[in-house]
Amino acid sequence: MAVEFMTGLLDWLKDEKKLHRKYAYKILLRSKEIFEVQPSLVAVSIPDSSDRFTVCGDIHGQFYDLLNIFTLNGLPSQDNPYLFNGDFVDRGSFSVEVILSLLGFKVLYPDHFFMSRGNHESINMNQMYGFEGEVRAKYSQQMWDLFTEIFNWLPLAHLLQSRVLVTHGGLFSRDGVKVSELVDIDRNRQPPEEGLMCDLLWSDPQYIPGRGPSKRGVGVQFGPDVTEEFCSTNGIDLVIRSHEVKEEGYEVAHGGKCITVFSAPNYCDQMGNKGAFITLSTDLKPQFTTYEAVPHPKRKPMQYASPLFGLLS
Repeated sequence: MAVEFMTGLLDWLKDEKKLHRKYAYKILLRSKEIFEVQPSLVAVSIPDSSDRFTVCGDIHGQFYDLLNIFTLNGLPSQDNPYLFNGDFVDRGSFSVEVILSLLGFKVLYPDHFFMSRGNHESINMNQMYGFEGEVRAKYSQQMWDLFTEIFNWLPLAHLLQSRVLVTHGGLFSRDGVKVSELVDIDRNRQPPEEGLMCDLLWSDPQYIPGRGPSKRGVGVQFGPDVTEEFCSTNGIDLVIRSHEVKEEGYEVAHGGKCITVFSAPNYCDQMGNKGAFITLSTDLKPQFTTYEAVPHPKRKPMQYASPLFGLLS
């Protein structure tokens, strides 16, 4: 893998050309090898040579908005590290282009490009919201099966400089959770309906103290006191999560200790929201960049979704 390959790949995919399956499989198999040896919670140090570390939220198959992030913020490199915080696929109909690009950068920069699992990196969600159908249409059932294996190995969270927890969903159904418990979560499976793994993928913050049932039917809603207890217990300054559309692309909550970032603008071509990403320097103070959606080829969202979606939504 070389920088020239990745820049060429982005241009190739931008022109709606398909990467030959030989090279697609090489990217998938090598990325799987990398993820397999990582813990469920990855400790990340921001190198002094980097003037920023970028955290992006949900992309949801919006490939042309992903390219816009790289235009605004620069391509990933050893001096420009990124963390993409789950939900790379589904809903948007360029999910294959998104995931091949992200996995390609993971192979190119395994120690400077990071990916967390989201709730949409799962069989049930992919079957319903389009990714399985897209992979089968563009490649094959065999490749879809390999994507499932890769998603099972994606880390569940990252800890930046021992002070910022980044995970897709949120915090937990009980107090007293230590970050050390997250390292050894058995993640090589489909998401369970309860427990630490479930909460990391599915939970959402709420404005009132305490905990409440999730509006999603899985995970939990957690209040500012829950965030404060977790941060105090673990010596953490901040929790960054994604998982929810925000009008401005981000939201700061819980006294500044819980930030949501969502990077898919005009979600599903209809929400009208901005996208955002967060940059952190070594002082770990978040800076926000927001942007509007960019044009994309005429391929409607959910084009590859299950025909049952309309009956169940």
